[in-house]
Amino acid sequence: MNPRIEKLEEKRLIGCNIKMSLSDNKTGQLWGQFAPRIREIQNRKTEDKLSMQVYPPTYFKQFNPNNEFEKWAAVEVENLNGIPEGMQSFILQEGLYAVFDYKGSSADSSIFQYIFSEWLPTSNFVVDDRPHFEVLGSKYRNNDPNSEEEIWIPIRER
Repeated sequence: MNPRIEKLEEKRLIGCNIKMSLSDNKTGQLWGQFAPRIREIQNRKTEDKLSMQVYPPTYFKQFNPNNEFEKWAAVEVENLNGIPEGMQSFILQEGLYAVFDYKGSSADSSIFQYIFSEWLPTSNFVVDDRPHFEVLGSKYRNNDPNSEEEIWIPIRER
């Protein structure tokens, strides 16, 4: 599976976030709080949802499933006016990304194994210190083997 390489333009996001680790995964809790409130966000740019991870700079150098990162459930908006109470804004900076079109269950982490242990080491790129995210569009179905999503990995040339 080869990704397409895209230059992402800056995006304005509104959503909720939580600190978590892979060993203490709170993704369900985060989306459980955010999803029922999406309709409160008035100026959405698309119907897509974004699941975003903001990792500390050394996260991948000293990988440990107990290391914490910030997980976001968010949507892209036209502007940051009228942020609903209890939600926050985030500016996703422009940059180069490897975009993988993934079909399969979100519970299956083998795609990430492939990206980080097979594709990345043989590519002309390294992981960049910017947020990673998944675009959950109209074909996304949580934990469904027929689900479709885009996985965006921040990269820079070696």
